Amino acid sequence: MILIILMMNLIIILISNFLMFLSIMLSKKSSYDREKCSPFECGFDPKSSARIPFSLHFFLITVIFLIFDVEIALIFPFIYTFKLTNFILWSKISFFFMMILLMGIYHEWNQSMLNWTN
Repeated sequence: MILIILMMNLIIILISNFLMFLSIMLSKKSSYDREKCSPFECGFDPKSSARIPFSLHFFLITVIFLIFDVEIALIFPFIYTFKLTNFILWSKISFFFMMILLMGIYHEWNQSMLNWTN
């Protein structure tokens, strides 16, 4: 009985190793590009200086996008709770939320973060 289990395990290991070897051999690409062999393909040259200046403006636009993306996710429940809650309480909370967002947009506008061309 144990011999049968050991033989089954050996067969399973051999088949899996053969399939892994076969997939490795078939998936080899014939052309090796310097960029394709690099650890990442984001446009930066990994073999040059790691202290490349990064655009802070791009980072700020990304943060603004994330903030307003989360804002949309927070506004949707306001629509669904309109019929379930007190109108005065709902309008106060909605007004407060919208004022916070408008103050954020005004602050970004004053800091000239919304200028796409600099």
